[in-house]
Amino acid sequence: MLSSNLNVGQLVEASCGRDQGDLFFIVSIVDKDYVLISDGKHRKLDKPKLKKIKHLNVFNFVDEEVRTLLQKGEKPTDSFLRARLYKLK
Repeated sequence: MLSSNLNVGQLVEASCGRDQGDLFFIVSIVDKDYVLISDGKHRKLDKPKLKKIKHLNVFNFVDEEVRTLLQKGEKPTDSFLRARLYKLK
């Protein structure tokens, strides 16, 4: 999957590793193979996880509030990310 299909604020699920099955938001696109993901609980915004795109299940949902905050350069709080993910579960 190419990074052109991905957006900041998009919902993803880890398909490999010890975080398998957990939901995250994409907080940054590094290159065509890697993204930075965060869930506000295990992976906080201060230290997001570098993950290969091929190890993610990408959902066709972009949280616009998370996206606009990250694109403006503002960082949403970890509790804000947790609350948004909780609503989606």
